[in-house]
Amino acid sequence: MKVGFVFECGPQGADKQVCEYLAAQIQPGIIPVSRTLDNKANLLKDAGKVAAALLAEGCERVLVVWDLRPAWPDKKRKPCRKFERDAILASVKNAEIAGSPVFLVCVEQELECWLLADEAKLSAYLSTDAHSYAAKRERKPDHVSNPKAVMMNHFKVARGWRYEDRTHAVKVVQSGELDLRKLRRSPTFARFETKLLEVIA
Repeated sequence: MKVGFVFECGPQGADKQVCEYLAAQIQPGIIPVSRTLDNKANLLKDAGKVAAALLAEGCERVLVVWDLRPAWPDKKRKPCRKFERDAILASVKNAEIAGSPVFLVCVEQELECWLLADEAKLSAYLSTDAHSYAAKRERKPDHVSNPKAVMMNHFKVARGWRYEDRTHAVKVVQSGELDLRKLRRSPTFARFETKLLEVIA
């Protein structure tokens, strides 16, 4: 099954790497076809056009995935999921694919919320034979206000490393067995999973 993804990141972005990996683990046989638009402004404007092209290429569905908390915040406007959702839906309408299997997944606050949802994987990645590391359990990872900063602190304390999302994020999710129960502590991950598997009439 070909599934299209539209991301706001670059071609080697953490969102793309992690979502493609998780999709293949959740539903073996998925063939991800991803398009990266480099930043949120491009995604809000062009997601519909890109999604239409992915559907035309034979994708069964398209997931548009973006972070509510941007890497480079707009000082003039606070992040607003409704504003961003409405902009993407307008883009979808303008591309004349309204009613098509195009699903929106806004990650709140950012991808690192999903990494913090499974403290066992994070602990496993940061531990060594000589020094075990126990990451704090986050009961509501989507409520962590600055998850990237929390990840940076884990990496610094555990290994003295600087956390780099493009390098480390997918390695964290690849550490150990996939535990969907823990990942579902993040409602935005749960939405990602649901839309990935939702039966299309």
